[in-house]
Amino acid sequence: MTQYDADHTMGPDHDAHLRRITDRLAADVRAKYRAGQEHHGGRLWEQPGMLDLAYEEILDLAVYVLTAIEQRDTRRRVTGRD
Repeated sequence: MTQYDADHTMGPDHDAHLRRITDRLAADVRAKYRAGQEHHGGRLWEQPGMLDLAYEEILDLAVYVLTAIEQRDTRRRVTGRD
């Protein structure tokens, strides 16, 4: 058991980590939304087919993650490091 397994309470370091993640996510979402609006125009909430587009994005993400895993594994085999 590690120190992380034993204690499930939120402390100041957890709060700071969570704040960094949520601040970054909010900033990235705002920037992406504005860029999409500039590129595509219209009203996103009125566009049909959002579920199909979301599924395509999920598939893209899976490919990116699996490719990154392969790249990491290749580096480990070649260099012995991440």
